[in-house]
Amino acid sequence: MTDKQKRFADEYLIDLNGTRAYKVAYPRVKSDAAASVNASRMLRIAKVKTYIDEQLEKMHNEKTADAQEVMEYLTAVMRGETESSVLSLCGDGCQEILEKPPDEKERLKAAELLGKRYSLFTDKVEHGGDIGGVVIVNDIPKTDTG
Repeated sequence: MTDKQKRFADEYLIDLNGTRAYKVAYPRVKSDAAASVNASRMLRIAKVKTYIDEQLEKMHNEKTADAQEVMEYLTAVMRGETESSVLSLCGDGCQEILEKPPDEKERLKAAELLGKRYSLFTDKVEHGGDIGGVVIVNDIPKTDTG
């Protein structure tokens, strides 16, 4: 991959705007239309595409919680193992920050979300319609075709 292709890919990763990225990597191009067409071509080059995909995967892994992390967090909240900072007024304009475990409402919400994930709750559904059998009616007239 060339230096300009890498520059294009790095710029593209900022906001996924190919036209802008191309104009930064290739400053002689002034037309948005030309930059857009060339950016599309650039994104089809195997080395550029692979580099961008690798960088996006790294960004995703570092910034996005996976299912296990979410489940572990909800479990810790439900069990009261986490703490949060709360601003407390202590009179005469005095304020202090207290660390407190989750209250009952927060723990209940975490338990509810975990229960939903594991399908522990079923909603009662009433059906008032007739659940009769299916009837097929053959009402297409027969024709003589000859």
